[in-house]
Amino acid sequence: MDDELAPRPLSEPHPSRLAPDHPRRAEILAAHDAALTEGRAGYPDPGTGLFVLTAGFLAARGTCCGRGCRHCPYINCV
Repeated sequence: MDDELAPRPLSEPHPSRLAPDHPRRAEILAAHDAALTEGRAGYPDPGTGLFVLTAGFLAARGTCCGRGCRHCPYINCV
């Protein structure tokens, strides 16, 4: 693996990419957790419908893509 994973569970989003007071935080986390549990690469965002990659999928890639993913599991992500 090229990049080091952050010391947080894969179920916890990147701290600067999903605010604790986000109005749809609970829905987003539920959709992400379901996708992780089912082994899917991602889920449709409850608010926008855009496809969001899971931390599990991103971790399996082995490196940060630098695109600011909501669930980026890496320490040195952009």
